[in-house]
Formats: sequence, structure tokens, C-alpha cells
Amino acid sequence: MSTPPAALDGIQVLDLSRVLAGPWCTQILADLGADVVKIERPGTGDDTRTWGPPFLKDAQGRDTAQSTYFTACNRNKRSVTIDMATPGGQALLQKMAAQADVVVENFKTGGLKQYGLDHETLRAKNPRLIYCSVTGFGHDGPYAERAGYDLMIQAMTGMMSITGRPDGEPGGGPLRVGVALTDLFTGCYASTAILAALRVREQTGQGQHIDMALLDVGMAILANQASAFLNTGQAPQRQGNTHPSLAPYQDFPTQDGAMLLAIGNNGQFARFCEAAGRPEWAQDERFASNTLRVKHRDALIPAMEAVTRTRTTAEWIALLEDKAVPCGPINDIGQAFGDAQVKARGLAVTLPREAGDGIAAITGVASPLRLQATPPVLRRAPPALGQHTDEVLAELGLSAHEIAALRGDGVL
Repeated sequence: MSTPPAALDGIQVLDLSRVLAGPWCTQILADLGADVVKIERPGTGDDTRTWGPPFLKDAQGRDTAQSTYFTACNRNKRSVTIDMATPGGQALLQKMAAQADVVVENFKTGGLKQYGLDHETLRAKNPRLIYCSVTGFGHDGPYAERAGYDLMIQAMTGMMSITGRPDGEPGGGPLRVGVALTDLFTGCYASTAILAALRVREQTGQGQHIDMALLDVGMAILANQASAFLNTGQAPQRQGNTHPSLAPYQDFPTQDGAMLLAIGNNGQFARFCEAAGRPEWAQDERFASNTLRVKHRDALIPAMEAVTRTRTTAEWIALLEDKAVPCGPINDIGQAFGDAQVKARGLAVTLPREAGDGIAAITGVASPLRLQATPPVLRRAPPALGQHTDEVLAELGLSAHEIAALRGDGVL
């Protein structure tokens, strides 16, 4: 049976990005079929290759020097080591950019100009090039020269001010989200912008520059919380796992732990009350609408907690499952990957790796992009450092002798 075509077959991406936001973007493009060539520093590579523990294991189960972090955002790519600080490296990268459809980079504003790898220089040689820059604060404004990191952006945008338990409660205080949320969302937004630019190029024949900033994304993903402030002047506050606009919509204690209830309308609330043996709650004028339930949260939640403690989490899920009342366990990540639905969707994917480094396979999370006619293609495990250097340079037209000479000169 033939493999169906991928959505981005034939698109060439030169990936000059490192760490997470840029690599997350290019992994999305790679999963959709683009040929992504990741450029790394000779000898050291992407910073995240050493961001451990935890580290990948070899065939004997021993830790290697390669972190698991790197593998989260670099599958389906080919790794090439080139020192862009050398004239030979700059010439190679300029030649690769001249043949590319997309360049993605996350250097500081103006950082690539000294190497002749900035947007203006490369677009002059390849007008069809789509050049996506990812920075902390964008290419203009008073902070344009600053480096930006996800944790800093979570703090600056107010994300941490709405995450965690309120001041005065045990464990109260601002918290970061458990993953680098603004990096990940920036990667998603960047890939969307690139796809839009490819569509425009079909019509105009011209590429364009995309200016992605973590700060912009961090503000955008405040979503309803930002809208609440902008339209009322009231800054939202931390309130743990409760929702500012919905109730009951939070975690509840059970006989053996905790569960999550996400009740979003009156019908769901009435069905929960009936199943819980408290139909009178749905008739109580204090709880007759979502707005009233939010207003009288202090009365409703303790009464519900007294009832939820009478059954185990599994018993509550079984009781509510066929009543269209959103209810679920609060899993750790191991439990999540053990979930029947996660397994049924094939969300853990193991890819073989033949890099000669003792790591036979790497497991990651499947792409969530389920296109029926052009599904994502998982062709390559995350690469070893420089694994594809000779292969890619040969495709660029270099002979084995020329590649060996460049390696001898420290370019590769």
C-alpha cells in the first residue's frame, strides 16, 4: 500500500532555531511533510541536547549524555553541523537558503546580520523565501534588543498572576505553568503564520518576513482573562483550580483522592444533582443559573465537597459517564499515557534511530493534527548531532572531498 502524500511535501525548511519555540514550529512543519534541515553548532549542537536529567538510555539501560528534552521538539528533522561564524559556513548557509522555501531563526534582533543570514540579505537572493524570526519582544519597541525566555514572559504578561492558589491560602502565590506555555504557543502561531505566507506566495510569487514575539503570544493567550480586564478594568486574580466565570468547574475531593468536574451549563448541573442524590440543589434559587452559582460559590462548593467525598473517583466517573456530565480523574503523566483513550488514539509513538550512538529508538507524543487525506508522517526519530551532515551537503552538490575539506577546516 502506497504512503499517502503529506500536506507539505516538497517544502524545504532551513531551521536555524534552537531551544523550544522555533524547534516546536519546525517540528509541526516536519510532521506535515516538510523537509526540515536543522543547523547546529559543531561539537555542541542545540542547547537543549544537554538539558538534563533526564537523559536518553542506551541499549543497556544506562544514561547517555543526550537529554530527553531535545527529543520533544526535533523529530522528523535532519541535523547538519555548520559553524556560521566561519566564512565557509556562511557561504554554505546562504546557498541552502537560496534553495529553501522557509527559514526559521530565533536569534536576537540583528544577530544574524553579521553572518549575512538576516532577512534582507537572504530575501534579496531568494525573493520567494519566507523568513520567520522568533524573538522575545519583537523587532521594534524599547525591549527589542532584550533576550526573552518563557518564564520571564509568563511573569511579565500576568500569566503567573492568574496561576496558582490565592494569597493567604496554603501554597498561595504566583506559579508558572508546568510547561513552557508561551514557547509552545509561539511555535504553533509561527507555523500557522508560515502556512498563511505559503498560501500568499502561491498568489504573488513573493515571500515575506514574519516577526513572532513571545511577548505578543503571551498576551494573546491570556484570552478571556485579558478580555475581562480590558473591558472592566479589573485585573483577574489567582483562584486555584476554580474558574472565574463558571461554577462548579474545578477539582473536588473523593473518597480516595480527587476528581475534576467541568460543569458548563444548567442541564449538566441538574443531571449531576440528580445522580448525586441532591436534586433539590438544581431547584435552589441560589443555584438556578451559572451566574448565580458563581455568585453563591461559597455555599455551593462546600455542600458538593461533602457529597463527593462519599464515593471513589472511579465510582463518580462511572456514575456520571452516561449522563453527559464532564467528570474525570486528575492523572499524573504516567497515568495519562496508561489511559485507554490515549492508547486507542496511539498518542505514544516509538521511532527507530540508526545513528551509531547506542540509542536504538526514541518515543514521543504523536502529532495531534489528524488530517484524513494528508496525515502527518513520522519518518525520522530526533537526530543525533550532525547525523545528516554529509547527506544534506551531498544533495547541495558538494563532493565527498569538499565535505572532508570543510570538516578539516572546522566549518562542519
